[in-house]
Amino acid sequence: MRATRRTVLRSFAAGFLLAPWPGIPGAAAAAGPGESVQASGPAGPDGLTDGEVVLGMSAAFSGPSRGLGIELYRGAAAYFAHVNHGGGVRGRRVTLRTYDDGYQPDPSVENTVTLMLRDNVFDLFGYVGTPTVTRVLPMLKKFQEKQVYLFFPFTGAQPQREPPYGDFAFNLRASYRQETAGLVDNFVRIGRRRIAVFYQADAYGRSGWAGVRRALKRYGERIAGEATYRRGQKFTGSMRKQVEILKAAAPDAVICIGAYAACAGFLRDAVDLGLKVPIANLSFVGSENLLKLITDGRDDAERYTELLVNSQVVPSYEDVSMPAVREYRDLMDRYDPRPPAELVRESYAPFPYSFVSLEGFLDAKLMVEVLRRLGDDPARSRIESAVFTVKDFDLGVGERVSFGAERRQGLQRVYYTVVEGGRFITLDNWEQRFS
Repeated sequence: MRATRRTVLRSFAAGFLLAPWPGIPGAAAAAGPGESVQASGPAGPDGLTDGEVVLGMSAAFSGPSRGLGIELYRGAAAYFAHVNHGGGVRGRRVTLRTYDDGYQPDPSVENTVTLMLRDNVFDLFGYVGTPTVTRVLPMLKKFQEKQVYLFFPFTGAQPQREPPYGDFAFNLRASYRQETAGLVDNFVRIGRRRIAVFYQADAYGRSGWAGVRRALKRYGERIAGEATYRRGQKFTGSMRKQVEILKAAAPDAVICIGAYAACAGFLRDAVDLGLKVPIANLSFVGSENLLKLITDGRDDAERYTELLVNSQVVPSYEDVSMPAVREYRDLMDRYDPRPPAELVRESYAPFPYSFVSLEGFLDAKLMVEVLRRLGDDPARSRIESAVFTVKDFDLGVGERVSFGAERRQGLQRVYYTVVEGGRFITLDNWEQRFS
């Protein structure tokens, strides 16, 4: 049985770091043919060696949401490999110490203890999911004297954006409040005011649910109906009960706050049971994985996607008018990064490009810029002030990035996508698509 956060911290208080540690699997392996983002050995006192700066990552590499961690890692690894191939950041390679948490809070807590107190990483980077991040944030506060920050987690929830934990994280992506508000605004604008919610029964789902409620309140509306599912639900599981609950509420649209396996299952059963209304998902869902599940082996795939709309927090990876997208595609093709082999215990076929890997790529690009601004003698004690020097930085996506003491989120824009021809394209006309 895995230890709870309380058990882990109690062990720390008892001095377990003084005892010999057994080998712990999970250090990152090769990023691709001939390239690596593997941390080659123990880090120094500040997560540094003369030749490396070591970042720590805990994410889902197993379980029904493994595609999220794998794709985020691949995008980040492509950029880090490119930087390392060019000599690193001021002579230091950027490496990752990576562990699998299966998108579960307790393993994420254990991994974070290992990363902070045993591996002594420079900072934390690229964590995946609200239920995991919300459990890790109190640890950053508890051990704040170590001055370790969480950079660019793959979650749009509020806890890392507001007191008491907002000072310990930096976000790149837009928030779930922004995503849900945008979806609600667009649905209400075209006359679809009765909005129901299907959500994961945990901190992530509640965060999205609260965002929908907040947005609807501005229009004098309430959530028309709601149904939940347990984290870890597989695509093969039935969502009939949840569909029937929401169908009885007679909604004009449904906003889903979940991961791809469960949301694909809900979409399948909603269409099969005649809930013929627009069904929206937030960016966290993992759009390509959802689409693959709902369409593979089907001759009638279009009927499952004709009313599907997904919000995104990065532009389309097919929009090569954007410099960062061109760079992303080039480096993904060049390095074809793979996740650490020892973390992948279940089969998974990566996508050449995806919204999630593009986000990981942008995360890594901004992380490298922050490391550059630390100069030739980087130190944890100066990283916050280095981040605050990022003003109007051109990331290459048509929206400049700025940070400050009261601004710890870099990007604000939300995009909307629908399926055409078996791929996600930008939604330009809500009225034509959903009225």
